Amino acid sequence: MPSPLLTIQVSRLDAARAQLRLSGELDFDTAPDLIDAAAELRLDGYQELLIDLTGVVLCDSSGLSALVIIHRAGAGAIHLTGMNPQIQQLLDRTGLGELLAMAPPGATDDAREVG
Repeated sequence: MPSPLLTIQVSRLDAARAQLRLSGELDFDTAPDLIDAAAELRLDGYQELLIDLTGVVLCDSSGLSALVIIHRAGAGAIHLTGMNPQIQQLLDRTGLGELLAMAPPGATDDAREVG
């Protein structure tokens, strides 16, 4: 059952791409909800996932772990957008910034690609 602390709005952009727009806290209690939502989209055939973090007010190590799990479990890329300074700092301090550092072609400055 999804946590009320995190809202995940899914938009199916085309046959291969979907967007997950997050609002709230991405932490120990809510990270499994994100992993489940991404896994369901991958099972439905969506290879490329765009994860919009604009509405995320808190992200802890479990939230970062969820992004790594989604990256490792998928056949296609994930793109992170809307990263606030706190999330960017977490990525940089943990070294995950290097793993998640490939910006997609034509992406805005706050977008990163994984995969």
